[in-house]
Amino acid sequence: MGILDGKRILIAGVTLDSSIGFAAAKVAQEQGATVLISNFGRALNITKRIAGRLPSPAPVLELDVSNAEHLAGLADQVREHVDGLDGVVHSIAYGNPETILGGKFLEGPWEDVSHALHVSAYSLKSLAMACAPLMSPGGSVVGVTFDATVAWPGYDWMGVAKAALESTSRYLARDLGANGIRCNLVSAGPLKTLAAKAIPGFEKFEGPWLDQAPLGWDPSDLEPAGKAIVALLSDFFPATTGEIVHVDGGFHAMGA
Repeated sequence: MGILDGKRILIAGVTLDSSIGFAAAKVAQEQGATVLISNFGRALNITKRIAGRLPSPAPVLELDVSNAEHLAGLADQVREHVDGLDGVVHSIAYGNPETILGGKFLEGPWEDVSHALHVSAYSLKSLAMACAPLMSPGGSVVGVTFDATVAWPGYDWMGVAKAALESTSRYLARDLGANGIRCNLVSAGPLKTLAAKAIPGFEKFEGPWLDQAPLGWDPSDLEPAGKAIVALLSDFFPATTGEIVHVDGGFHAMGA
């Protein structure tokens, strides 16, 4: 018996099997959930192939969280496979590495910054609202962040977008709580994902974790983040919302 037995979960933003979203989907299935995953555009066909690597093949929905028509039709897409949702995972972020990452904070154009904020932060609200009618009498929304309390080398406007994501999660926790919907984030340490590879100078992130995380840190191991997401989707955190759970080997709690 798993902690998600009978749960219906949508995980938005699964591209490769080296993604946090894929890790969450795998653990969720192992814990008894029926899982749907999503992507869009050219990546959609990749996701359809990757879905076959899960313990059980998962339906793949077409969803661009910045597209109003996709969001409006999401409930109908979901109902083709399940009659509702108990949880949704937002594993989505994007920032143009050529213009707003890699030391380009002062030069980043608003067009690219606004797109990063839309896709990486505002879309948490958009996705939650699109799924809320399917989540009755309640459910869990879980997003993925990277510590936005400090400035990181090369992270630039994506760091600002993650700060906006963290604030958005708190306001969603406030406004959706009356409907029994919880909203929390998992803040993972640096992991070797597709998104990380797009960050110029990402290798600079790893050293401090390898040196200072009291539990140690393996940048190639996505399962701890996947397990934390699944725990927050489960009924084991019924009174927890607006929280950020750190899955970083304890690095965030250390000083020098």
